[in-house]
Amino acid sequence: MIGTNHMNSTNSMSDAIDVLVVDDDFMVTRVHRTFVERVRPFRVVGTAGTGEQAIAAVDELRPDLVLLDLYLPDIFGLDVIPRLRTAGHDCDVMVISAAREADAVRGAVRHGVVDYLLKPFEFEDLRVRLERYAAQRGRLLTTVVRGQADVDRVLAGAFAPSPGNALPKGLSVETADLIERALRDTDGTLSATECATATGISRVSARRYLEYFHAAGSAAVSLRYGAAGRPERRYSWRG
Repeated sequence: MIGTNHMNSTNSMSDAIDVLVVDDDFMVTRVHRTFVERVRPFRVVGTAGTGEQAIAAVDELRPDLVLLDLYLPDIFGLDVIPRLRTAGHDCDVMVISAAREADAVRGAVRHGVVDYLLKPFEFEDLRVRLERYAAQRGRLLTTVVRGQADVDRVLAGAFAPSPGNALPKGLSVETADLIERALRDTDGTLSATECATATGISRVSARRYLEYFHAAGSAAVSLRYGAAGRPERRYSWRG
């Protein structure tokens, strides 16, 4: 079933990024919807549980971004994308899936997805990617191309950490430098708790910076499994 939000023009944000959440699990859809709506300027305008519903919802709602699961009951998620393009829709697609196969990742890249996030994940994992997408989208919408340097600057934003004051909202250059130094100086890997202790900031803040570096490709993440409970995420600086 397709779910929609009906918003009138008086309370609609002109700079909002409209999102369609596609997943066949109702509970997962609800969680993803809640996560997205905690990140400004994103708003969920609809949900869909199958590939056919997703295609119909995009046609009706014209979202800017589709959060797309791959394991749908009727159509493999990646097969939805060319059908959207054939229908003339240029919405961006972010894959959110448990599919870890290299073929799935390569296929997603070939179809031009803006990001690929593995389930299960936490709010901070999605927040970093949404903020990075919003920053890149803003650059694409506002850039004036006068030469190759302008093109290179826009494209580089999709693959590199945001420089200086272009960090996602709520992150500071000074703290980012602290986290980077802690990662570079450690012999092995750091958990968010260890990083917080080393830098003197809260664990929640440390985790957000670490996830930012991971999403930007500057830090690697590994999982350490203990005797009980969820695996611990550990971070190391790339290069």
